[in-house]
Amino acid sequence: MHHTMVPSDRVERVAVYGRDGTKLGTIERLMLDKMSGMVAYAVIKTGGLLGTHHHYPLQWSALKYDPRREAFQIELTLDELSSGPCEFDGDAFDWGDRSRSYPHPHYWSV
Repeated sequence: MHHTMVPSDRVERVAVYGRDGTKLGTIERLMLDKMSGMVAYAVIKTGGLLGTHHHYPLQWSALKYDPRREAFQIELTLDELSSGPCEFDGDAFDWGDRSRSYPHPHYWSV
């Protein structure tokens, strides 16, 4: 039986593909709103040079599940994803601080 619910641990590490069909990375974590209990956004981990990774927040509503691939699809390219907030491995980025605005509409909004 197929249904629309999925445990959070099964979403982590699932592939994310861009509008052009290129694999952008994987879902690293989900950020939940403490008050509403809803998923606010996902953090996408992309591969980097020399084994480093970049981590990008993306509104949960921007991710569409593709059952054929068993992965998520977003209407962005890697260049567009890269234009927003980012954390490199080891950075102390505050994933809960959404006070800064970014040019792409799929990043969080205040």
